[in-house]
Amino acid sequence: MLSDEYHYKILRLLEANPQMSQRDLARALGISLGKANYCLQALIERGLVKANNFRNSQNKKAYMYLLTRRGITEKARVAVRFLRHKMNEYEALQREIEALKREVQQ
Repeated sequence: MLSDEYHYKILRLLEANPQMSQRDLARALGISLGKANYCLQALIERGLVKANNFRNSQNKKAYMYLLTRRGITEKARVAVRFLRHKMNEYEALQREIEALKREVQQ
């Protein structure tokens, strides 16, 4: 199962740079190349990303990863879930900091 965090970050990165290689994607996310490949394949199988072959002078066989319409819609949905999750983490951290401040002041 692809976490919302990776799901969102991959879709965001590919939307901004469709010619990004799997190696660059892995580096940007701080994950292994194998995990990046696995995540991309999962998104392709779900119809969220389309991989097109193209040829360039540096790499004779490269791919362009394009978000499908469904992928763009899903990116928006995942962004909302991811934001909600991060806001909950932030609020929990704020409560913990306040509790620690009270503990230190006693």
